[in-house]
Amino acid sequence: MEFDEVINKRYSVRGYLDKEVEKEKLDYVLKAATIAPTGVNYQPFKVYVIDTKKNKEALSEIYSAKWFTQAPYVLCVVAKTDEAWVRKYDNKCISDIDATIVMDHIILAATSVGLGTCYIAAFKPDKAREFLQLKDSEEPVLFTPLGYGDAEPRDTPRKEIDEFTVYL
Repeated sequence: MEFDEVINKRYSVRGYLDKEVEKEKLDYVLKAATIAPTGVNYQPFKVYVIDTKKNKEALSEIYSAKWFTQAPYVLCVVAKTDEAWVRKYDNKCISDIDATIVMDHIILAATSVGLGTCYIAAFKPDKAREFLQLKDSEEPVLFTPLGYGDAEPRDTPRKEIDEFTVYL
C-alpha cells in the first residue's frame, strides 16, 4: 500500500471482528514501533500487547466502550519518563511526544496490513497503571485495539490547509 493510501485509509475503528491477528502482522506492527523516531534516539517506551480475551474485565475498567475489547489485542504505549530526552531550555521531558510518535507508527503500520485501530487517550490512568503494574517513572500514554475492523468510518470533517497553516 502506498503511503498516501495508508494515511487516507486510516480511521478510528469502533467495532472489530472476532478474528485472530496473524503473528506476522502483529510482528510487523511492533517492528514499526522500533523504528519510530524519539528524542536523541533514547527509545524511552514500552509497548504492552494485551490479550483481550484473558483481560477483558480489567481492560473494561480502563476504558468502558464495548468495542474496546472486541479485537484480539489491545496495545498500550507506555512512556519511560526517567529515560527520555529533556529539553535544556525549559526542562520539557518529551516522553509523551516520543510515545505518541511510536503509537502513530503502530497505527499506520496496522492500517497498511489491513488491521484496524483507534487512538484512545480517554482512559482511566490509575486503572491502567494498576493493571500494567507500572513504576512511578512509567506513564501510560495511549491505547489502541488491534484487529480486523467491523465498523465503517464516521464522517470526520477536516480543516482546510489555510485554517491551520501560518507562513512567516
